[in-house]
Amino acid sequence: MSLIAAGGPTEPAIITNAPFFPDIGVESFRDATRVDGTVTNERCQHALEAAISDANDQLSNWVQEQVASGVTDITGMPIQPWQRAGYHQQLYLRAVYCLAKADLIERYRDYDTTGKGHQKADALAPADDDYRRNAAWALSDIRGDRRTTVELI
Repeated sequence: MSLIAAGGPTEPAIITNAPFFPDIGVESFRDATRVDGTVTNERCQHALEAAISDANDQLSNWVQEQVASGVTDITGMPIQPWQRAGYHQQLYLRAVYCLAKADLIERYRDYDTTGKGHQKADALAPADDDYRRNAAWALSDIRGDRRTTVELI
């Protein structure tokens, strides 16, 4: 007996970003965030597009300041002596990946509505908040803002 796979190799999906920021590869996102094959490329792409829009919107004033000072893209950002090359780009990718992963976690909660599905959703609840927090911190670090944690007493 032999197995014949349907379809064939597909081109890696690359999401074209605004000129200041890097393009985002769906496979790179999958690898970095451990998103398996149960999430389709189309869903990953949709989550990444929303995350890119969100991150770019939050950084819009900062980008305008950088462009006004002569920086043409995020890889051209000056770095401090203790920062490694690509520091700002890495933070940007972290923010986008975290926002997209949080979105996927929220959307896949209703995937399995059995008892096990509810238990899994409860276990993931802190995870999506953690991803959103990490994204907010990465965006703050890019802008050079201090991180703030506020708790309701």
